[in-house]
Amino acid sequence: MTSTEQRRPAVRPTRQRRAVAAALAGFDDFRSAQEIHDLISRQGDSVGLATVYRTLSALADAGEVDMLRNEDGEAIWRSCSDTHHHHLVCRTCGATVEVEGPAVERWTSSIAGEHGYADISHTLEIFGTCPACR
Repeated sequence: MTSTEQRRPAVRPTRQRRAVAAALAGFDDFRSAQEIHDLISRQGDSVGLATVYRTLSALADAGEVDMLRNEDGEAIWRSCSDTHHHHLVCRTCGATVEVEGPAVERWTSSIAGEHGYADISHTLEIFGTCPACR
């Protein structure tokens, strides 16, 4: 979530949205829509993959989940804190750590100011290999 974003009204809690939210709550890392759909199916709930994609997009638009693209360009989602933060993501296992970056915040403001930009936002995701996967 960027520092200039504000939370929008919550998404209406349909059965499918509750199933997607429950599946996301079971993960500590970012997951693809397919992985979320597979978990929902294994739990015996019937939600179509297209519905999972639409629900994840709606939840991301509402600021209830974070979405980023992995190094292969695939969209992945995670329930995160509602404060401004960035992610450190293991490219092997997907382990994720929320990190704050005051230096990044200062740098983005400084570089935007140097060029006369206002009302800025930014995203920063850091990919690497976690200690367990090294």
